[in-house]
Amino acid sequence: MAAAADRPTRIPSELFDSAVVEGAKENRSAKQQLEHWARVGRSVCARQTASRYRVEAALAGTLPLEHLSEDEGIVFDSEVQSRLDTRLRTTDLGAVLAARGVTTVALNEQGDLTEYRPDGTSTSV
Repeated sequence: MAAAADRPTRIPSELFDSAVVEGAKENRSAKQQLEHWARVGRSVCARQTASRYRVEAALAGTLPLEHLSEDEGIVFDSEVQSRLDTRLRTTDLGAVLAARGVTTVALNEQGDLTEYRPDGTSTSV
């Protein structure tokens, strides 16, 4: 049976840079390190152990964090960080704030400081 072909994908540069550093420690390429992390993560997520249930309960807010073991706390922190990273990549904070009537200031595409108003207008600052 022929091996499946790799599929191109985009990953955050910070994650790739970490894979380069950690992979070098284990004599792995960045690609091999990312594959290793994916396999380990898949295995951890697939195991429905009592500890996993406890982490999921803490994530759902039904188990106080202080009831987690140190190892469970590490998994909890990793899950929270992963969810935050995803939300930060997929949320247009400017649009969210504009919908709430908040004026924001940010750099525009040309690098100029710009005030963005909830009505959709903007002015260079």
